[in-house]
Amino acid sequence: MNPAPDLDINYVANLARLALTDAEKGKFAQQLGDILHYVEKLKQVEVTGVEPMAHAAPVYNVWAADVAQPGLPVGAALQNAPAQRDNLIVVPKVVE
Repeated sequence: MNPAPDLDINYVANLARLALTDAEKGKFAQQLGDILHYVEKLKQVEVTGVEPMAHAAPVYNVWAADVAQPGLPVGAALQNAPAQRDNLIVVPKVVE
């Protein structure tokens, strides 16, 4: 398909802060035009009576049960700390 006639790839590239070569402009204008044509085709689909949804398939809670578990031992938690004192990680002061 050809790019949409009203598609200004220079304007889109400027919005995205992209410096495109002429070859890239041609390629991306073609791809963006194809996407816009597909969106136009989707607008023709009859959706009366179809309930809006956020996902194409049902989404269920995938979180594990919130059960207390033992944490890391102090030595394991501090083994990669760049500096430590009194079983705490020492970090630079960020608030005065």
